[in-house]
Amino acid sequence: MKTRLKKFVSFLLTSVLLALSASAWAAGNIKIAIDAEFGIPNSTSAQAVRTGAQLAVNEINAAGGLLGRQLEVIERDNRAVPARSLNNLRELAADPDVVAVMCGRYSPVVVEMLPEIHRLKMLMLDPWAAADSITDNDFSPNYVFRLSLRDSWALQVMMRHALKQGYRKVGILLPNTEWGRSSLKAAEETASKDTRQDIVAAKWYNWGDASMIEHYQALRNAEAQAVIFVANDKEAVILVREMAKLPPDQRLPLVAHWGLTGGQFFEQAGAAMKSVDLSVVQTYSFIGKTDAKTKSVLAGLKSITGSDDPRKVVSPVGVAHAYDLVHLLAMAIKKAKTTERTAVRQALENLGPYKGLVRPLDKPFTAKRHDALSINEVFMARFATDGAIEPMLKTKP
Repeated sequence: MKTRLKKFVSFLLTSVLLALSASAWAAGNIKIAIDAEFGIPNSTSAQAVRTGAQLAVNEINAAGGLLGRQLEVIERDNRAVPARSLNNLRELAADPDVVAVMCGRYSPVVVEMLPEIHRLKMLMLDPWAAADSITDNDFSPNYVFRLSLRDSWALQVMMRHALKQGYRKVGILLPNTEWGRSSLKAAEETASKDTRQDIVAAKWYNWGDASMIEHYQALRNAEAQAVIFVANDKEAVILVREMAKLPPDQRLPLVAHWGLTGGQFFEQAGAAMKSVDLSVVQTYSFIGKTDAKTKSVLAGLKSITGSDDPRKVVSPVGVAHAYDLVHLLAMAIKKAKTTERTAVRQALENLGPYKGLVRPLDKPFTAKRHDALSINEVFMARFATDGAIEPMLKTKP
């Protein structure tokens, strides 16, 4: 009788272990997807997000993974086309191993996706796209979590920077997109309630325009002393090259949003950069940091990119934001003790302190606040002669 009982217990234990092993094998890796603009020529933003995410995943896996499983980064190319992004999102949502999707830098793509994100109850992590409406989306519960810039913060700092330089009359050059509309609204609010500057004119361009000079000259003719410039790298290259051909007294200072740092703007603009006064908004720089966290991240970057030089980190905000977001997601998965998306979403709203790369976060998100950063992280920067994006003296919020 005892012998048969022992055999039965042994058989039961073996069956349980086999079932657990089979379940773990069937579940596979925990996947974090990146749906971004990988296929756009000269773009570096999606690649930067991937680098930051992969670095965090490497650290988590080296420490044993999560819930007995390893993490894996997968990617989808949306080429900044909303229809592609929607198809990618639906495919990714059908995979139970995908716990969250990261977006890229194009706000209009993310805004178009918001209804489907919430219909599918898919977690969206935003390390770059800055339109305020991405997190202020009126969906409840909200499935979008951002550790990045907001257009309202960017334009406040840009306008204040222009005022600090003595420019009370500004013109604004914007894309005819949700990003442009969000930026204009923020600029107008800042001008009326804070800086008391005069927005002499706003001009709109379309993505794909071959020239920007007519819009620029219209702003100059409206007596703008500086141009608030909202653009990605392609449009910024066009304008800087065109401005470099003008007489020096016709070249107004450009105070730029950060979209142009998501591509090979500096390399493409070339010698024209020497002729144009351009500053750009940022939230993070590896340059000048000596803390242990930054040193550790730079060492990890060397294993991925081959370089630990802080001046050579490409699109640094994308790297830093994605790195911190993956670690926050890992904290939420641990807290929820599951990768089930609704449970992880709730856990993200109730995280404790996190010693982040960008900054320490006491409570990264709440039920009413899905932006982890604040305007206090926003500063102006310039391109150095080697292409590094160097912080300027901070304009106080």
